[in-house]
Amino acid sequence: MDNVFIERLWRNVKYEEVYIKAYGSITEARRELKEYFELYNERRRHQGLDDLTPDEVYFATLKQLPTAV
Repeated sequence: MDNVFIERLWRNVKYEEVYIKAYGSITEARRELKEYFELYNERRRHQGLDDLTPDEVYFATLKQLPTAV
């Protein structure tokens, strides 16, 4: 089941970013992919996460974890 989320992520990366662009260099590809992942994790709302971003879900989960003393 965990693999489903990773497979979906890489499908989105390939079809929404990589396949539609012709990067001129490795540096450009890294920069563009960094921007895509920032969009995907920080600004893009996901239906499967109750219209929250992955960052919102992750950081909300961190707040609920007990801290070690």
